[in-house]
Amino acid sequence: MSKIPIALQLYTVRDQALKDFEGTVRQVAEMGYAGVEFAGNYGLNPGDLSAESLAELLMETDLRVAGSHLGFRAFERELGRLVAYNLHIDNRFVGVSSLPSEMRNADGYRRAAARMNQMGAELKDAGMVLYYHNHVFEFESVDGVRGADILYGETDPALVMLECDVYWAQYAGADPADLIRAYSGRFPLVHLKDMIGEGEERTDVEVGEGELDFAPIFAASEAQGVRWYIVELDHCPRPSLESARISLENLRKWGKAEPR
Repeated sequence: MSKIPIALQLYTVRDQALKDFEGTVRQVAEMGYAGVEFAGNYGLNPGDLSAESLAELLMETDLRVAGSHLGFRAFERELGRLVAYNLHIDNRFVGVSSLPSEMRNADGYRRAAARMNQMGAELKDAGMVLYYHNHVFEFESVDGVRGADILYGETDPALVMLECDVYWAQYAGADPADLIRAYSGRFPLVHLKDMIGEGEERTDVEVGEGELDFAPIFAASEAQGVRWYIVELDHCPRPSLESARISLENLRKWGKAEPR
């Protein structure tokens, strides 16, 4: 059985990517990652590369694009450009990275869901897939219901997919495997990051260096058809490229990544 490919969310190595985008991408490829997920403006114009130049870099490094994050407002401003750019680099998955603070209430979640259904339909017509990436706030109770359940429940599964960030789900007190099972079939992408510490002292560490139980996460993800595992650290305890390497090596030890 072939392994689920492993990508790196380039936000992990943003300190290096902002200084030398092309060189950083090449180092990620040399580690053995199968793909990358872009973050923020990288999805539209990473490192000031044209779509043609980025497509060439990806071909040279044999990296595929797992997805691309943009803020909610950016989709409204840049949807046409977003589609053209990502189609050129052979990326079919584009994600809403978060919601503006003023939309983190019951009415806001419903408005966001309605708008994402519209955006998802437009992207589907272009041969692309819209997805939503969670943080912590979605699991806070709003009128007695988790925000995530409003947002996920009112988005059309045929138009809006989901990306489970297992660290933030766990941080919020939601079991990541249970979340994936509850919305089974909607998680083509799963963000892998690990956790150490307790309470407000919790922080992220390299995959395999913390306390998360990944076995049920892998089982739930694969039972519903995950297409990419994506390593991401918001704050690296070591130099960022080293943290990316350690995470991939640990996934190899678990048999989840191809050997070098």
